[in-house]
Amino acid sequence: MKNLPTGIQTFSEIREDNYAYVDKTEDIYRLVENGKYYFLSRPRRFGKSLLIDTISELFMGSKEYFKGLYIYDKWDWNTKNLSPL
Repeated sequence: MKNLPTGIQTFSEIREDNYAYVDKTEDIYRLVENGKYYFLSRPRRFGKSLLIDTISELFMGSKEYFKGLYIYDKWDWNTKNLSPL
């Protein structure tokens, strides 16, 4: 059984240390492909920081962290977007 990532807010640490992770990359893919502006309003301690860090790793092109996840074969890993919003 995998350990739970209690208090860990970085996607890279969760993937590197093999913690349990619920794949939300399908939702992220839909946000990026279909949307324009979003306001992320979720309750406290509900994963906002982890979600933003996951999106950040995606746009930095950290392909190795996404192996085995929904978005792995759908994302253009040759394009990196490091510009600030």
